[in-house]
Amino acid sequence: METSPAKKTTVRIAVIDSDPLRFLGFRALLSSETDFELRAVSLPEIGKNQEVDVGLLGSHSGRNILEVLSTLKALRPGLDVIVTGCNMDEAAMLEAIVAGAKGCVDEAASVGELVRAIRIVQAGSVWAPRRVLAMFVEQASSGRDVSVGHRPFTRREKEVLRMLVAGCSNKEIAAPLGIEERTVKAHVAKLMRKVGVPNRVLLSVHVITHSLVASREELMRAALQTAQPAAITGQLI
Repeated sequence: METSPAKKTTVRIAVIDSDPLRFLGFRALLSSETDFELRAVSLPEIGKNQEVDVGLLGSHSGRNILEVLSTLKALRPGLDVIVTGCNMDEAAMLEAIVAGAKGCVDEAASVGELVRAIRIVQAGSVWAPRRVLAMFVEQASSGRDVSVGHRPFTRREKEVLRMLVAGCSNKEIAAPLGIEERTVKAHVAKLMRKVGVPNRVLLSVHVITHSLVASREELMRAALQTAQPAAITGQLI
């Protein structure tokens, strides 16, 4: 007897943009992804849409994108946000990631890149162009440190950190360690508190620049081996 293929879990995506045509454009671009469910949601309404998994944040007339991102995160603290378009340069993308965005996709990105970014972010990782990571590491290495302390790591925490920096997803970390994905998330949250950083981006950069679980050269080599041509993916940043 043949078994039917497993049904994909629906990914609920909110397009948060002041231009209604952007929603129509995204819906057309992503129409082939049968598990994507798109809806247009205004910024004030996002708090009422608790079931949304990912937010595609676009421009809002007369407002700085970082200001809009701050408002959005206040209304929906747990929402995974991808900043789209907005003609952002590397510095602006870096600021957006530090401010809490889980991804940045510029207007020149292909449809495939946009789809991959959504799936990577929805799976609990961060998507950003490689040049943005390089800038981040350079700034951290220059002495603009983000840490407020160095509390010792347990053996399990070191295992999680090594795999996180190597680009493994929560699922890929959990399997060989014999633990659940939610346990991995708990470890990462505790590690962020120990290091004194607000997000995974700063945690991974801090680990790399301070060689906390291996030499900096080994960590960067492992990171770049997992890099896609256009972006660093997975739990690396």
